[in-house]
Amino acid sequence: MAVVLLAGCDVSPSGVRRTADGVPIVREAKDRPELPLHRYEFTAEDDGAFGTLKRAQKLLAQRCMRDFGFADFPRDPKNPNPGGLAMVAVSQDLDGQLDLEKARRWGYGWDPQRDVRIEPEGRRMTAEESRVYWGHRTGGKPTVLGKRVPQEGCLGRADKRLYRGVRDLRRAWGYVPQREIVLEKAAAKDRRMRRVLKVWSQCVVDKGFKRYGTPDDAFRDKAWKRDRGGNTARTRRERGTAVADVECKREHNTAGVWWSVLSERQRADLGRHRSAYEAARRDQETVRDNVREVLADT
Repeated sequence: MAVVLLAGCDVSPSGVRRTADGVPIVREAKDRPELPLHRYEFTAEDDGAFGTLKRAQKLLAQRCMRDFGFADFPRDPKNPNPGGLAMVAVSQDLDGQLDLEKARRWGYGWDPQRDVRIEPEGRRMTAEESRVYWGHRTGGKPTVLGKRVPQEGCLGRADKRLYRGVRDLRRAWGYVPQREIVLEKAAAKDRRMRRVLKVWSQCVVDKGFKRYGTPDDAFRDKAWKRDRGGNTARTRRERGTAVADVECKREHNTAGVWWSVLSERQRADLGRHRSAYEAARRDQETVRDNVREVLADT
């Protein structure tokens, strides 16, 4: 029997279907309501906020490099030393993936033909350029074309402009993510979450697969033999496990319960630490304003 009864569900004013006790029914990622801390995340107002920040950073750094005589310096340069292997960190939320079709095709990995560009698009920096880009502390000359190279380099100078007026940079970037980690750990220990995970785990076993404590444990199983890029071998058993994982989450509304418990924890934390959250948000807004100014002046 499912832990959460889906019969007799209701639809909230926001259009989210919920069980009789108010838990959202989450079958796909789009069914997840917004969590309380979403508006305090650095990228909450704009999904491309981090990409926009990097675009402004690269634009400022490029201008600085051209001021030092590197007229053709690219906006998105490659590092001067080729051959470095980019390691990919692969992770997911405790409730895991909800895409059944993806599970059927790729298990806990992804399409190996998918184009994932890791390297920058521009040409490779020369050694001389890199010392100006990153600063003369790396061994470059303190002056170029009669101009003093900033100790922090052109990249560091760009950051100074973008973070101008920010009272606490560490807080702006780190406070909310740190609180989210603490709250997720607490939510995972909640009796409601432990109960629904126990039922999910048995459901996966009943479908003929290994017992896992959480969907994240299934995702991280070493049997999937991830390569250095993070992708899995996508074996028949892996794909079968991933399908059972998603089906059981749907049958028992595992993701809905996870959202409900985590949302409750986040709301309580906001009540206790409202001033700290608001301070982080003000610094985030300062960065966004700086980014808009830089990109408007192009």
